[in-house]
Amino acid sequence: QVQLVESGGGLVQAGGSLRLTCAASGRALRDWTMAWFRQAPGKEREFVARSSRSTFNTYYADSVKGRFTISRDNAENTVSLQMNSLKPEDTAVYYCAATPWLSVVEASKYGLWGQGTQVTVSS
Repeated sequence: QVQLVESGGGLVQAGGSLRLTCAASGRALRDWTMAWFRQAPGKEREFVARSSRSTFNTYYADSVKGRFTISRDNAENTVSLQMNSLKPEDTAVYYCAATPWLSVVEASKYGLWGQGTQVTVSS
């Protein structure tokens, strides 16, 4: 049974930083394309960042480009999201997700999800 567990969310002031971590059990993350999504109250879940399997190429939503960085630690079997220069509009529940597809951003293509972690950015 493969499981993803996120950690690292919390409350931070605008301009601050947080680091989210997604830990996997049951399978090596290097075999999966890993992504972070987020969902704010009353809004649809949206793509944030992706690290493709095999190539480990990264891709970001325009709204976070230059502020967020996705990275992997294959030895620890984790994927992280470093979030800098946070804005109130970054407030959401953040989810880690996995897919066997190489390069996709649609949530429907990701079949494995974590439980989510809350990020709140105060102004």
